[in-house]
Amino acid sequence: MKIGLITGEFPPMPGGVGDFTRGLAERIREHGSEVQILSRRGSSFAGLDIDTINGWGPFCLTAIRQWVKRHGISIVNLQYQTAAYDMSPFIHFLPNVVGVPLITTFHDLRHPYLFPKAGALRDWIVMRLARSSAGVITTNQEDDLRLKELPNRRVIPIGSSIPHLNRVDDMPAKRRWQAQCDADSFVLGHFGFVKAIKGIDYLLEAMARLRAAGHDLRLVFIGGRRNTLDTSADDAYLATLDDRIGHHGLNGAVFITGYLPDNEVAACFGAVDLMVLPFSDGASYRRSSLIAAIHCGCAILTTEPSAPIDTFVHGENMWLAPPQSAAALEKAILELMRDDAQLDRLRTGAAALSAHFDWDQIARNTVAFCQTFI
Repeated sequence: MKIGLITGEFPPMPGGVGDFTRGLAERIREHGSEVQILSRRGSSFAGLDIDTINGWGPFCLTAIRQWVKRHGISIVNLQYQTAAYDMSPFIHFLPNVVGVPLITTFHDLRHPYLFPKAGALRDWIVMRLARSSAGVITTNQEDDLRLKELPNRRVIPIGSSIPHLNRVDDMPAKRRWQAQCDADSFVLGHFGFVKAIKGIDYLLEAMARLRAAGHDLRLVFIGGRRNTLDTSADDAYLATLDDRIGHHGLNGAVFITGYLPDNEVAACFGAVDLMVLPFSDGASYRRSSLIAAIHCGCAILTTEPSAPIDTFVHGENMWLAPPQSAAALEKAILELMRDDAQLDRLRTGAAALSAHFDWDQIARNTVAFCQTFI
């Protein structure tokens, strides 16, 4: 069986879907199946067979069909995320023209922007893709609930490209940050692209209140803050956020690392005392930044999921606070920074939970699901 993976983003460009596709392709190949990748121009990665396409306009459907024939691909797995295909509607019609069974992995089932006043058409076009696919993979419980009417579906979570790091080996990185933050600082970390949905406004407000009360807190934004595919609205939000940092008097307490290689991201994870990921819509399997923090065995403060997630256990493998509440974050951070034993319990629990997002298991489940349609 030869699996064709199509993704709207791929390394070296930053982005969670591209990183996921790379990791999946590597593991599928290691497990004995052939894999071919198609993504946008500029994509490359050593050791993987990659073809590129100029864009996702109307001619992409013919180009993809020819790509499938040229490589003798048995089944196509489309990695779908609303923004990754330049908001083009044409990719939604791929199941009808590709010529082989198509499995769609929905990384995010939220509506794409198509054109002003598209209204219900946005929901229709995404659901059309789901219904016309031979099978669907959802990466999170929220999207699986939305597609519950479809018989051929499976939840397979995302993994993380960030490597495990022995916490003993983290101490040099910890000391480097403490040299910048003062030895007694309690260091918060945030990872992932910066958007309004990430709830960072509430974190900054909580941090400002705690510092005003005399608590020595620092915040590190780990990695790149924006995706190359982000919109001007995201740029505007970043500018507003920087203004808010200054408004709260946090300029000297906030550090921004910029884009880092995966191993350096892991070192920064090990250097912070508490990863804070206050998603406005709640913790979810769809959040690659959360999965990365779990993967690295961090102490994590995040927000309560909007749908039940049995594997997320408050006080055991993460600390859950109500979303969209600076007061709730303030209370949680204060409680955790005073309780080293609880922080250690969260780290141990996260490390145990990371097995649920193991790459080998993800690849095995994906291949097994694809084989049912051949």
